[in-house]
Amino acid sequence: MTRAYAEVIGDPIAQSKSPAIHNFWLAKLGIDADYRAYHVAHEDLADYLAGRAQDPDWRGCNVTMPHKQAIIPLLGAINPAAAAIGAVNTVVRGNDGVLTGHNTDAPGFLEPLRSALDRPHLYRMARILGAGGAARAIVAALAGRGFHLVLAARDPAKAQALLDALAPGSDHYAVELAHFAPATDFAFDDREGLFDLVVNASPLGMAGQPPLAFDFSHAPPGSVIYDIVTHPLETPFLAEARRRGFETVDGLAMLIGQAAAAFERFFGQPPPRDCDDELRAILIA
Repeated sequence: MTRAYAEVIGDPIAQSKSPAIHNFWLAKLGIDADYRAYHVAHEDLADYLAGRAQDPDWRGCNVTMPHKQAIIPLLGAINPAAAAIGAVNTVVRGNDGVLTGHNTDAPGFLEPLRSALDRPHLYRMARILGAGGAARAIVAALAGRGFHLVLAARDPAKAQALLDALAPGSDHYAVELAHFAPATDFAFDDREGLFDLVVNASPLGMAGQPPLAFDFSHAPPGSVIYDIVTHPLETPFLAEARRRGFETVDGLAMLIGQAAAAFERFFGQPPPRDCDDELRAILIA
C-alpha cells in the first residue's frame, strides 16, 4: 500500500525541525502520511524535482537554504505572492503532476504579530538586520502592512536593491549592518501610537555563526524584538532584549507559522494549533 508523504529539502538539512513539526501534526490528526528531511545539493535540484513530479504519493516539499530562489525556474507555476517576493519555500504537486511554488515565510513571520497588527497605529517602523533570502519575505510582509523600513546589510547596495524590488517608495532606507553596532545617543520621541519592530533576519547569532552586533540604544522604547534564528532558540540578541525589558518573539514562532500554512497545502486540512505549547516543548527538548 502506498503512503502519502512530503519533505523538506536543503543543503545542509540534518538540522531541520520541520519533520518533527509536521509528523507531530500528522499523528495528532490521525493522518496516515509521513514527512521527511531529504538532502538535495544544488546540482541535483532539477533531477530531484523531475523525479518527485512523477510520484503520485509525493505531496510536495518545503524548501530551505540555499534553494529558495534557484528552484523558481524549475517549477511549472509560481503563486503570485511567491513571484512578487522572489523566493519559494513550499512546493506543492498538483494531481496533474504540475509543481507550484508558494511562499509561506511571509504569513508565518506575521503570525505572532497578528494581535498587534490588528490594532491601528499612527506609524509603524521596522529595523531589519540582514538582506538574504529570509529578509525578502519579511520585507514584503512588513511593507504590505504599512511599515516604514530600515534594512541593514553588509552591502547597503544589496539592501537597497531588495527594497527597490519589494518595497518601492521613498519611506524606506538601506544602511550598513555596522550602523547598529556602536551605541547611539539619539533621543527617541514619544512612541505612543507607534509600533516599532527590530528583526534579526540574518544567520548571525546562530550556532556556528558570529554573534549579531546590535546595541540596544538603537531600539526605541516599547519595541518588539524578533529573532528568526532557531538554533539556539534563546540567542544572545533575544536574551539581552529580555534583560532590558523588551517584548520578544523567537524563531520557533515563524517556523511553526510557516509550517502550518504549508501543512494545509500538503495534507488538505489545517494543523491542530491548540497543541502549540506541546509542540514547542518537543522542539526545544
